[in-house]
Amino acid sequence: MIYSEAQIKDLENKAKEIRRLIIQMLANAGSGHPGGSLSATDLITALYFAVLRHDPKNPHWPQRDRFHMSKGHCCPLWYAVLAESGYFPKEKLFTLRKLGSILQGHPDRRTPGVDVASGSLGQGLSVGLGMSLAGKIDRRDYRVYVLLGDGEIQEGNIWEAAMAASHYKCDNLCAIIDYNGFQIDGRVKEIMDLEPLVDKWQAFGWHTVEIDGHNMTQILAAYEEARQTKIKPTVIIAHTIKGKGVSFMENVGDFHGRAPTKEEAERALKELA
Repeated sequence: MIYSEAQIKDLENKAKEIRRLIIQMLANAGSGHPGGSLSATDLITALYFAVLRHDPKNPHWPQRDRFHMSKGHCCPLWYAVLAESGYFPKEKLFTLRKLGSILQGHPDRRTPGVDVASGSLGQGLSVGLGMSLAGKIDRRDYRVYVLLGDGEIQEGNIWEAAMAASHYKCDNLCAIIDYNGFQIDGRVKEIMDLEPLVDKWQAFGWHTVEIDGHNMTQILAAYEEARQTKIKPTVIIAHTIKGKGVSFMENVGDFHGRAPTKEEAERALKELA
């Protein structure tokens, strides 16, 4: 599918609004994970508002495409996208991490639009694989998308799922790697280097697409390439910036899991205006 300049611009503006919501809800909660939420914003905005077949009024529609956020600590992004899509009122965003809220610190099925709880890193690709195989067995044409963190793919379970997905020719499965270069303890390269990452996924039998994860045109083209790829599952390796969109958060490891203060939130929102 070819997208017009106006459509691309609309998605970029939508991503900016999603980033504003992430900052506001995290500042209000006083806890949470801004860095990885902001780095993956463009990827998930494009997915929900241009690619994914879904119906906010019928979250369990059998023919819907599936999305699973394996790096569940970045759920502020998912919640903002779900609210913006119409799954629940936006004011619910400001109950994040509060007792009794439908929006917990990691996703669970109390949240409309969430099929499977997540947050135990390394399990999400296996969840996506199960959804993929179920679709094939039931002869449904839905697609499955799984967002992975780069630190997360150091987990062995990821590679077991990668091997199985290739073996079973799960061409309805697309993994998206938010390759921002940071994990909770520091830089990925210093903790457990992933390179050569493209070669590794190709060796496991995956169709591999490498993109700038903040370039909306490249993101949409990658999703379309994944849709057209047959016999193999697809992985999109998206190079991103931790904390993207807020200058004082970008590539700052401290903001992996620290919510902005009120003053920092005000500064961030001015930059995102």
